Order: sequence, then C-alpha cells, then structure tokens
Amino acid sequence: MRYPTWIRRHLAALRALLVLTALLGVAYPLAVFAVAQLPGLKDKADGSSVTVNGRTVGSALIGQSFTGEDGGPLKQYFQSRPSNAGDGYDPTASGAGNLGPEDITDILPDPALVAAGKEDENARQSLLTQVCARSKAVGDLDGVDGSRPFCTKGGVGAVLAVFGPRTADGTVPHPTRVVSLNEEEGVVKTPFLSTYNGVRVELAKYGEDYARGLPVPVRGDAPATPAVPPDAVTASGSGLDPHISPAYAAIQVGRVAKARGVAPSQVEALVKDGTDGRDLGFMGEPRVNVLALNLALDRRFPVRG
Repeated sequence: MRYPTWIRRHLAALRALLVLTALLGVAYPLAVFAVAQLPGLKDKADGSSVTVNGRTVGSALIGQSFTGEDGGPLKQYFQSRPSNAGDGYDPTASGAGNLGPEDITDILPDPALVAAGKEDENARQSLLTQVCARSKAVGDLDGVDGSRPFCTKGGVGAVLAVFGPRTADGTVPHPTRVVSLNEEEGVVKTPFLSTYNGVRVELAKYGEDYARGLPVPVRGDAPATPAVPPDAVTASGSGLDPHISPAYAAIQVGRVAKARGVAPSQVEALVKDGTDGRDLGFMGEPRVNVLALNLALDRRFPVRG
C-alpha cells in the first residue's frame, strides 16, 4: 500500500526522531557515563570531592569560605579570595560581578534603615569601594598595611563630586562645591579630605543627586604597590576559584601560625609544599589550593583547646 506523500514525510521524520533519540538521548549519555567511570577519570567526573575520615569536606575545584558562625574569618585557616557567586562560592550561581573600572560611585543606603539595623536593598557598593573595603579588612585581619590608591582610610572609594564651571577639557579649576560621594552624612563624621582647591568638602546626603558634579578620584598617599595583593580584593570570573596567589598566602602566614601556636617558618614550609607552578611551565600563574593547604594544616598542626 502506498501512502500519500505527506504521510510518508511524517513517518520519515518520526523514524529520524526515534533513531536520534536512541543514539543521542540514550546511547551517547550512557557511553559518556561509562567512560567517566574509568580509573583516573571517576574522581573528576564526581566533582573532585575531598573527603576526610569518610566525610566530604569540599571540592578541589570549587573554592569555599572558612568562616565562623558569625560570618567572620577563622584565624586558624587561610582565607580564600572573594566570591561573587551567590552568597559566596555557590556553584549554582557562578559568575562575575560584571563591574568595570569606571564603577566608582556607591548608591548610599537609607540612614533610617541602617539605624534600625535593617538592610537597604537599593543600596550598592561600587567596585572601587568593594576593593577598598576588602583591602582594609584583610589588612586589619593579617596585620599589614591595607591602604590602596584611591581608597579612604575608612575603606571606601575616595571620589569627589566637583561642581563649578568646566573648561574646554572638562576640568573644574575653580570649584564652587565639593562632595565626598561615597561617605554618607550620619555614617561618617568627617570627609577624607577637609578641603579641595580651597573649597570645603561635604559629606554626601542620602537622596541628593550629584550627577551634575564632575567625579574626581583622589589617589591619596597609599603605596603604588599595596601590601594586600589583587586576588585578595577581587573576585574571580567564575566566583568559584579554589586558589590564591603565593603573595596572598604569605601575608596570612603570621596570623595562622599564631592561631595554631607554631612558628611561622613551619607554616611557610606547608605553603611552599602546597604551591603549584605554572601549567606546562608557562601557562597561568603559581597558585595555592586553599582547601588542600588548610587540610594539611589540620593534619600537621591541629588547633588545640
């Protein structure tokens, strides 16, 4: 029996659908799964989980935080780099903050909400203030100079809004008003600069629009090469980076050694042993896996008490 052309076409399409479903929807996934179970591949396929005494404590490929119940860093552990993935190292929310170098002005919180102990969901820190705040926090934690160029001593972006007639090149040589954009009245007592070009610097007021002012970042007197390295203040592109630089590990050695009651040289030796070089000798940068280093610390120098 010969079917009409349109029926033959539909039957051919149905056969193609069934064959491709069997090949690509069943056979191929099963083949990939079977290959992933081979020795040497199974651990990676299962997420490179790290277990201690039969308990999974993390992954060698995904970073994690080492904080206490209050959210503060545990001094006996090396700290990971910041993460913008969800609430931090969330594999289901991997991604960068998508903020660029020109993001220097904060959206200030409502002081009424701050006074009530609530969070203003409309407030937002600029990338500059995030970097400044992280650098100050790391400096305070590890006992190093946390200052950075274009940051205030309070840990926010040192940016002024300068008002006044502009010249052809866009500058304001004779300002009539100057506002510290990232320092809010009622939160900060005094601005990081008292005057700018002879004009008194004001603190920013919640709800005021300073868009007509010229944003002027102020470098300050911080060293050109900060003591706190870049990976300690910036999140990775994935937000899941399990590594830190040897430079970031180095400034944490003293704090970790003191918390564990051992000599800094003993902790330095573990850092050196846990430092991986460039891939193939030339790709990437030297790095330290934070979870592996902290587990090595627990094995060699457990915290007592």
